[in-house]
Amino acid sequence: MFTFREPTVTEIAPDVFRISLYAQELNLQFNFFLVRDDQPLLFTTGYNATFPQLWDAIAKIIDPTKLRWVGFSHFESDECGALNRFLEAAPHAEPVCSMVSAMVNINDYAIRPPKGMTDGEVLETGKYRFRFCSTAQLPHGWDAGLLFEETQGTLFCSDLCHQEGDVAPLTKESLTGQVREAMSNMQAGPLADYMPYTPRTDSILQSLADLNPRTLAIMHGSSYSGNGAEVLTDLSTIMRDTLGVASE
Repeated sequence: MFTFREPTVTEIAPDVFRISLYAQELNLQFNFFLVRDDQPLLFTTGYNATFPQLWDAIAKIIDPTKLRWVGFSHFESDECGALNRFLEAAPHAEPVCSMVSAMVNINDYAIRPPKGMTDGEVLETGKYRFRFCSTAQLPHGWDAGLLFEETQGTLFCSDLCHQEGDVAPLTKESLTGQVREAMSNMQAGPLADYMPYTPRTDSILQSLADLNPRTLAIMHGSSYSGNGAEVLTDLSTIMRDTLGVASE
């Protein structure tokens, strides 16, 4: 397991807290997002080994035993490796994932039944409304999906818009250069093709852009405040260019 620096906590939108762990060996941030509400929601759990650090960071914001929902994009260690640790420690918490992941992964893996969501389904946590967006194979995995908080316009992006380095928690500057560089570097290394480009990639990214998100909560790298639709449209171009897929 990698060595993670002590977490930093930043409020990137009202009641949306970015908890960041930096792994120097990878030159990469792992960011997790807590939404403070009547029914608090955590998006992505991190690895089993990082549970104590993340739990302590959450405790600086809310009583972590009050967590009600624990969501993630797809079945992968950095997305949901500590899921059962959170379910054990927060007695009323339930997993939130795609219906596919509920059926093929979480019903067997988790110690508590999940809430499997279909495309467009909404979860209300009090003040906030989370629309589930099915994104199969994006960033990767048959079961992939994202949450969009409709009230404030925050899209929880998982691996989309991946950036390298120990970067600022939140930026209003263009992410195009950093994202292109990170994807190019990944393609040149042992983790090449970690994010597949499929015939549905452009249409999925366009559907996310059509939501007009004002904040992009990004798992690896700076979160973004501004014209989220433009960033997602640029990502289509970057993926097509980086993965060597010709435009139709």
